[in-house]
Amino acid sequence: MIEKIVLDWLSNRLQVPCRMEEETGLPDAHVIIEKTGTSEENLICSATFAIQSYGKTLLEAAVLNDLVKKAMDDLVEHPEVTRSKLNSDYNYTDTAMKKYRYQCVYDIKHY
Repeated sequence: MIEKIVLDWLSNRLQVPCRMEEETGLPDAHVIIEKTGTSEENLICSATFAIQSYGKTLLEAAVLNDLVKKAMDDLVEHPEVTRSKLNSDYNYTDTAMKKYRYQCVYDIKHY
């Protein structure tokens, strides 16, 4: 399951909590992973992930976003992943919750 692969991959490479959903008690710096779409062609699956990096400051969120991108670029080392490509990344500060965050979007091909 690609969600578990991405969650485990980031959890093992980042020094902040990585989750699939918000939880109470998470520190200011944490990562939320969300699969936003999927498709399949010729037994090759494609998935799009939005990965949100939170921080106490905008700079902390931006630095964590950069670390996430480096880890996601290396995801092709996983035997079930054939491509991990950055689609886009941007400041995605949550004004309603007043939390600094960045978001990067990755397109992943996998078996």
